[in-house]
Amino acid sequence: MQQTRSVEIGTGLFVLLGMSALFFLTTQTTGGEKFSAVETYEVEAHFENIGSLKSRAPVAMSGITIGRVTSVSFDPLTLDAKVMLVIDSQYDQIPDDSDASILTSGLLGSQYIGLQAGGSETYLEDGSEIYFTQSAIVLENLIGKFLVNAGSGGD
Repeated sequence: MQQTRSVEIGTGLFVLLGMSALFFLTTQTTGGEKFSAVETYEVEAHFENIGSLKSRAPVAMSGITIGRVTSVSFDPLTLDAKVMLVIDSQYDQIPDDSDASILTSGLLGSQYIGLQAGGSETYLEDGSEIYFTQSAIVLENLIGKFLVNAGSGGD
């Protein structure tokens, strides 16, 4: 009887430890980085699909957080998602032909915008628009395409 009780207590502690570890991972991997800039400039980008991108998601370049997503809305004229970004003004030499992609980071898949520098000699400024964008990769769409191709008997 005593051994059964100790096994139950051990199992309970193991489950509690597992839940604690999961909570820790959730709080540490979902964009908890601080971004505070005194002066910023706002940039706009349009995407066909933003996946689960949210306001306050990081904007990164070369792995460094240089800004934040301020708002995500639907543009009824272009039928795309309109994403507004603020970028720290110390990063004022980002070429205006840079590419913005929605990427996934972390174990739980939080999304952020990654900028890749272009080659232009003019730079992004307040009110600029990023024209070269790459939408989020939606896992369900990839799986669906794979299943359709597998089901068609393609060797």
